[in-house]
Amino acid sequence: MKSNAPGLELWGGVECTLNRIGDRYYDQLERSGHRRRLDDLDRFAALSLHTLRFPILWEAVAPLADDFDWRWSDAALHRCRELGIRPIVGLLHHGSGPRYTDLLDPDFPQKFAAYARAVAERYPWIDAYTPINEPLTTARFSALYGLWFPHRRDKESFVRALWNQSRATVLAMQEIRTVNPAAILIQTDDLGCTVGSPGLQYQVDFENERRWLGWDLLVGKVDPGHAMWSYLRWSGLAEKEILIFRDEPCPPDLLGINYYITSERFIDADWRRYPGEDHAGNGRDQYVDVSTVGVRAEGIFGPSRLYWDAWSRYKIPLAITEAHLGCTPDEQMRWFHEIWDAANKLRRAGADIRAVTAWALLGAYDWDSLVTRDDGRYESGAFDVSSAEMQPTVLAEMIGALASEKSFADPLLDIPGWWRRPARLLASATARFGAEPLYCAAS
Repeated sequence: MKSNAPGLELWGGVECTLNRIGDRYYDQLERSGHRRRLDDLDRFAALSLHTLRFPILWEAVAPLADDFDWRWSDAALHRCRELGIRPIVGLLHHGSGPRYTDLLDPDFPQKFAAYARAVAERYPWIDAYTPINEPLTTARFSALYGLWFPHRRDKESFVRALWNQSRATVLAMQEIRTVNPAAILIQTDDLGCTVGSPGLQYQVDFENERRWLGWDLLVGKVDPGHAMWSYLRWSGLAEKEILIFRDEPCPPDLLGINYYITSERFIDADWRRYPGEDHAGNGRDQYVDVSTVGVRAEGIFGPSRLYWDAWSRYKIPLAITEAHLGCTPDEQMRWFHEIWDAANKLRRAGADIRAVTAWALLGAYDWDSLVTRDDGRYESGAFDVSSAEMQPTVLAEMIGALASEKSFADPLLDIPGWWRRPARLLASATARFGAEPLYCAAS
């Protein structure tokens, strides 16, 4: 593997989801032990990581209104400064807020903005924020699919949850910039695409428009001519609620792209061929929603295609804010290799990509169930924390080499990742299509 293109940075991040299921909160920082080990930061610095996505999460700091517990963030941020690590602070990560609010609370934006102001006043030197991580994804999982609190399954709740988070982001950045006018917004979300079987093109087109909606609101693109305007109005938003983003835009300084193998979806009307898969529908057609990697003979479109789509649409500098694969360390290396090479390739083609983030440095728990169960299913990251002694994996060696602008080579990288091998195809897909299912444009 060649060393990185000049100027491309390598950032890091710890999986920090703090989501709510019913009355219980699931805290990844507690489960990984990160809150108990300040020297994790020294280990990250030893990999030449000088920028970290850093959580100061609302539910953890202020579980009771106006009662803030800064002890962990004080100690960890002090250590970051000693180590020369720049934090990109996140305030809500797949969360719905403390118990005195939720994603559908009419006062959610104002309450969140007040918390953001408190953080900025506590740490006025911090100059980079992701106030709310993946607002569109969180709205889908919480208010459209019912997986996370408040467990709704309707378009009205989904649109309100997205509006609340988007408005909260705007108000939060206004408060933060009152304290530090130089603070930048790095707005993350999952970026995938959808393809489908014949007869579902209309749903494919809708999914591929909806994926941009969170960013489109912030940059002020949504007006009566926007492809999602009718959907937003049909789902209960007033015109003035939508147009407030056009009139008061808050464009990200960097667009944070999170892309996973499962981000690319295939919807198939012949759902009976997928035993054990959850069936979906839209009130008009029933179908199954599965990962494209298992059904498309040519495989996924891949990071290069999706990153270029984002760059072409917004022409805002990009950062790959999560690069992680829940698999064995050798496959994790291959996936990171593909992401890293895609970023370098697109930089040479003219896309302004600033960084790639090694996500889930300490691994993650129970993401195979989308953090809906407490099964103790652990996947490692650059470090394995499953035993009493934290151990670096081969991924840590790769990250350290690339972050210090050295070359990295390993024979394991000569083997295609599992997502590029024929064995990835589901038997149901092979029987259904034989070769290539209908192609539907991702852009």
